[in-house]
Amino acid sequence: MSDQSKVDPGRLLTPEEMKPYLAGVDPSIKAVAPGSLGKVETPDTMAAQEGIASDEHGIPADLAMQSRALLRHQREHWPMLAKGFESLETVQVRTFDFDGFGMKVQFNPGRIVSSSAKVDKKSIRERKCFLCQAHLPPEQKGVLHGDYMVLGNPFPIFSEHFTIPHMKHVPQLIRDAFEPMLELSAAMGRFYTLFYNGPRCGASAPDHLHFQGGERGFMPMDTGWEDMAARHGTWVADDDRLRIARVDDGLRRYIILESDDKSKLMQRFDQLYSAFAEASRLAGSEAGEDEEPMLNILTTKEADRWRVVAFLRRKHRPARFFAEGDEKMVFSPASVDFGGVCITPVERDFHRITPDDLRDMFNEVSVTPEVLDAVIKKL
Repeated sequence: MSDQSKVDPGRLLTPEEMKPYLAGVDPSIKAVAPGSLGKVETPDTMAAQEGIASDEHGIPADLAMQSRALLRHQREHWPMLAKGFESLETVQVRTFDFDGFGMKVQFNPGRIVSSSAKVDKKSIRERKCFLCQAHLPPEQKGVLHGDYMVLGNPFPIFSEHFTIPHMKHVPQLIRDAFEPMLELSAAMGRFYTLFYNGPRCGASAPDHLHFQGGERGFMPMDTGWEDMAARHGTWVADDDRLRIARVDDGLRRYIILESDDKSKLMQRFDQLYSAFAEASRLAGSEAGEDEEPMLNILTTKEADRWRVVAFLRRKHRPARFFAEGDEKMVFSPASVDFGGVCITPVERDFHRITPDDLRDMFNEVSVTPEVLDAVIKKL
């Protein structure tokens, strides 16, 4: 049940504020160049053409459209967010080729806060939660969807980047939040991929349940998942209602679930979660026995089918993150990195990182093939 009674009305983008920014929202746009999301003065006919219902205020009942309009509004009315998105114009990118797939490396200095965030229990206790409504910047507004609020992310990786926190201050745990993640990915699937960083897997707020979202197609995994399964994996289940793939591409070990049936996905994910928790304990993991197994998850719904990519991990950060001198490299992989866009917030690291460095660091934080097999056997 939604906790809307506790929402600060001043936090919500009103229909009057949203309407001017719905103009020109076009689902055919697959990639949005940095700086291109300003106010557009073209009539909005797309919602009517697609038969999307609107509410009494004329707002389309489509969370993806509303979220894009929110971001346009915030870029004009929240200087901190505007500056963050403007910084994407100076981002540098390199691409490395591996065995039939590419991995991008992005120099993005704006991500240094997230990449180097202290997430130990003492540090978390001593700081205010930046995802709770009471601590959001005054200019920040959002769009409500059930128990979650879509917010613009002021430290973006994507040209459209959102943080989607739960309305209550509850821990970052996926087992009971997987169904809402599927529902949100369906609601935002017109434009976006959602992702989840586990409490020991890149979440800079492990004390507050949240997802993130960005434009679909930005991460190589968005478009290359089926080819990756064919080249580096095996479809262990393959029928019209549910497909499951085991993939080991030499850097990452992961499981792909694809289905048009939400209940089947939820059942198999619950099996995956239980099997991985057991396998992690037996193999040794940084996560304690009473903690969530280490997962990064990508979800989207496209052509009426959900796709879930679950990356299985054993460590939060590679040893080089903590090294000194020339050996140190500020690389703290989370879902976007596992999805194929590796964030380096330090320019020196961006220029000197090599394919072998990436291979070594991903293998260090990922589970072994044996753990992947142990999980697959239980599905």
